[in-house]
Amino acid sequence: MNLNYRIIIKVNGIILIILGISMIPSFIVSLIYEEQSYLSIIFASLISLVFGFILRQIDVKSDKFSYSEGIGIVAIGWFLSSVIGALPFIFSGYIINPIDAFFETVSGFTTTGASILTDIEALPKGILFWRSFTHWLGGVGILVFAVALLPSIGVGSIQIIKAESSGPKVDKITHKISDNAKILYIIYTIMTFAEIILLLFGGLNFYDAFVHTFATVGTGGFSVYNQSIAHFDSTYIDLVISFFMFLSGSNFALYFSLYKGKWRSVVKDDEYRFYFVMVFASTTIIALNLLSNGAYESIGTALRYSFFQVCSITTETGFATANFDQWPVLSKLILFILIFIGGCTGSTSGGIKSLRIVVALRIIKREFTKKLHPRAMIPIRINNRPISTDSVSDILSFIVLYLTTFIVGTFLLAFDDISLMTAASSVAACIGNTGPGFDVVGPAGNYSSLSNFSTAVLSVIMLIGRLELYSVYILFIPAFWKQD
Repeated sequence: MNLNYRIIIKVNGIILIILGISMIPSFIVSLIYEEQSYLSIIFASLISLVFGFILRQIDVKSDKFSYSEGIGIVAIGWFLSSVIGALPFIFSGYIINPIDAFFETVSGFTTTGASILTDIEALPKGILFWRSFTHWLGGVGILVFAVALLPSIGVGSIQIIKAESSGPKVDKITHKISDNAKILYIIYTIMTFAEIILLLFGGLNFYDAFVHTFATVGTGGFSVYNQSIAHFDSTYIDLVISFFMFLSGSNFALYFSLYKGKWRSVVKDDEYRFYFVMVFASTTIIALNLLSNGAYESIGTALRYSFFQVCSITTETGFATANFDQWPVLSKLILFILIFIGGCTGSTSGGIKSLRIVVALRIIKREFTKKLHPRAMIPIRINNRPISTDSVSDILSFIVLYLTTFIVGTFLLAFDDISLMTAASSVAACIGNTGPGFDVVGPAGNYSSLSNFSTAVLSVIMLIGRLELYSVYILFIPAFWKQD
């Protein structure tokens, strides 16, 4: 069966309508601050709405579609959103190069936080609000929001969730997919307003509280200040943002379990326990390393900066309160490893994900046991439930493909004759949707010095990382376009 291109076009029309409406808050911010950039934002919004309504009118013979069509919707949807989302930057004249504008927007929607801007504070507040809001839209996924609306227009949605959701499996909160999407956004919104309120108590104005919350709960990392969170120089602000980064890197389904009173399932969740121990252990080791090397004078200060940066890197947010590129080698090594691991499945974070690492470690443990007991049948269990052989195979192949993408991406950037650390950390940070890396692209630098070629490669790598590899790579298989 051939792909149903009509349904792909129709659903992407809905996505563009949502995107156009999503620009309105940024337009309002520009009006409040009396900025000329409101024209750029509203023009981009109208373009998105007009094209969205045109595509929305496409007639479809069936309201159901296959997994292949779901992948088509997801891949094209993310690309279109990034193209249209780049228009406010281009129209306003603050990012003239279309490749750079596309990179900045992809970085926003994929919640990467990598930037080519050298003076962030020079941009209008309305444009910066849109830049941060792309994190919030991309965190849970603009497509997940679309999924909540699809049943109302007679279109199914399970295949989009399968293609777009992060993690080795889709965790159902309810039996109805659209209800899952709605509950996710309710949790997401509650966390958003909770952080905004706490940041307001810390002395931030409404604008700063909103934009930094968007970047926190979306685990994106865009700040409106050149020094990122270090601009505030506040222990309270550091702790609030650290706490919400940690929450955003956890599986959102666990919060629904807490709401239902199933706290034991949260405490006993294998992935969450690994995630918690990883953050705790990394924070402690880095703090002691910083203290022993004289980077900070007290253990309290060392823990403050260590905890913030560990949460930022583990959840792939990318905020910074210190130039960790100047930290001791051991501390930088731990942060580099955390870039690959990432947060939990069902969260807004990137990376390989903690659950896959847990499974990989248990496979290694099983192989050692089988060396001692060759005839033993030892299933891999997660939360006391055995997982299928297919799931184990899928997880291992994902890790191999992830590392292969990292190697190939680093090889491609090496053509620009940049340092090995810059190339490797750029690719690791972009595929993991982290943002800052080391050396030239460290927290004190950015991606502006890279060529158009490298910027374009990293834009694709960010999309590959956000869509969990397969949804992008499968588009290059000819059979995908020929069969259902």
